Amino acid sequence: MKIRAIVAGIAGATMMLPAFAAELRLSHQFSTGDVRHKVAQIVADHVEKANVDLSIKIFPSQSLFKAREQYKPLSRGLLDMTVLPLSYAGGQQPAYNLTLMPGLVKNHDHAARLNYSPFMEKIQEKMAEDDVMVLVHGYLAGGFVGKEKCIGSPSDVQGVQIRAAGKSFEQMLTGAGASITSMASSEIYTGIQTGVLDAALTSSSSFVSFRIYEQVKCYTPAADQALWFMYQPMLLNKSAFDDLNADQQAALLEGAKLAEAYYLEEAKKQDAESVRVFREAGVEIKNMSVEDFNAWRDVAKETSYKLFVEDYPEGQALLDLALSVE
Repeated sequence: MKIRAIVAGIAGATMMLPAFAAELRLSHQFSTGDVRHKVAQIVADHVEKANVDLSIKIFPSQSLFKAREQYKPLSRGLLDMTVLPLSYAGGQQPAYNLTLMPGLVKNHDHAARLNYSPFMEKIQEKMAEDDVMVLVHGYLAGGFVGKEKCIGSPSDVQGVQIRAAGKSFEQMLTGAGASITSMASSEIYTGIQTGVLDAALTSSSSFVSFRIYEQVKCYTPAADQALWFMYQPMLLNKSAFDDLNADQQAALLEGAKLAEAYYLEEAKKQDAESVRVFREAGVEIKNMSVEDFNAWRDVAKETSYKLFVEDYPEGQALLDLALSVE
């Protein structure tokens, strides 16, 4: 944390009383129009208005650290704050891979319950080992698109060339009989257009921002049931937080509460907006049924879940905690 010492003199006194204004640096990979930047801005604006000698300087669009290179400097005190998909740090803490795992989250309200469950408490214990804490919880959702047909149940991907979003989803889809083509979400449009892809899985916002609706016949959005949820919190270096005074800490936590409520509402809106855009483009909308969701989870149990537990000694206990949240 960058500290500026502001020395204030007291008239007629022989001693000087120091006061400290703190500046926290927040890095993220997203554009300034992205919901995750807006979440960060809500917190920054709130602490500015609180007038507690605290400011947050935001570095968007990977201008300070690259997308996948933010957690390590955060844990080492070289960065104060970030908003990032926690699974990016799964190599450092394997437990984080559960925050991008098929079928653990059903919908946004379920995600909100998961955020304040014993499962998330265990995830935060892992963060504490790295001197990191959660300031704002948040999940974003996604769905499937099909070039020629709808993707609902596991049987729909047999023999299909698909782009997944995350290692655990690739494992599950392979188990269901799909063939995986790995690429960035920004390449999905061309992949479908050129016939490299038959289908794709990514976030609701990416489907819209990359105009995927121009290339597909069917969209399975995140609705009452969704398979793809990615935990993307705002994190804070715990030592940096501890160095703040009580008023500064309170302002941060108050801003975080406002930002978290906005994040949840906006995540729901992004899903709904994607449906509107796809429908207006003439794309068929197919919502995932409870039966389809459960069928996918059964495939995940034999693929993604099984491999996670095999690779991580604490995996089964954490997985059970996540699955216990109704």
